[in-house]
Amino acid sequence: MDPLLLSEVEARVLGSLVEKETATPEYYPLSLHALTAACNQKSNRDPVMSLDEDTVYTALEILRSKGLTLDISGGDHRVHKYAHRLGEVFNFDRREQTLLCVLLLRGPQTVGELRGRSERLHDFDSLADVESTLSRLAERTPPLVKRLDRRPGEKESRYAHLLSGDVETAEAPAPAPLRPSPLEARIAQLESDLAELKQQFENFRQSFE
Repeated sequence: MDPLLLSEVEARVLGSLVEKETATPEYYPLSLHALTAACNQKSNRDPVMSLDEDTVYTALEILRSKGLTLDISGGDHRVHKYAHRLGEVFNFDRREQTLLCVLLLRGPQTVGELRGRSERLHDFDSLADVESTLSRLAERTPPLVKRLDRRPGEKESRYAHLLSGDVETAEAPAPAPLRPSPLEARIAQLESDLAELKQQFENFRQSFE
């Protein structure tokens, strides 16, 4: 198993730390209480979670063992506070770290969605800028993002992070069975009635033989 493979909760904790470092630097690093609140936000999160502090702390300890978070205490920090090391571990630039953050927090998204939802963290110049950054992440060894096949009815492909393992494109629902037209239904009923009458006549004829 990949030692950096993240659970759903670990991905949420790590993404929340990355987001808050840029979005609210005055409160970063985060206390356990503040980090739990960040993980449970109802905005900019998909899915919305309801984690308790024990669950978040356990995820932090696992992330720390993987080298992805730090427990900061002492000095100016009278209580334990937590920071991430995502950029250091993967040697990300700001654009790469931003897209990974948004993917960790909101799951698979299109290029347009990623650009719009990244504005608070980094202002991409264009959709092409987002696409080129995604391409760099996808070309890493091992790859860190994946372009998903378009599902029926979708106009754009979505991208997903691979820090929690491979992502399969959801199968399209089976098409609903076609309902016969009123005329077809009427013909089918007449054919059924005719077959029944033929059987009744055959039974009647055989009774006189």
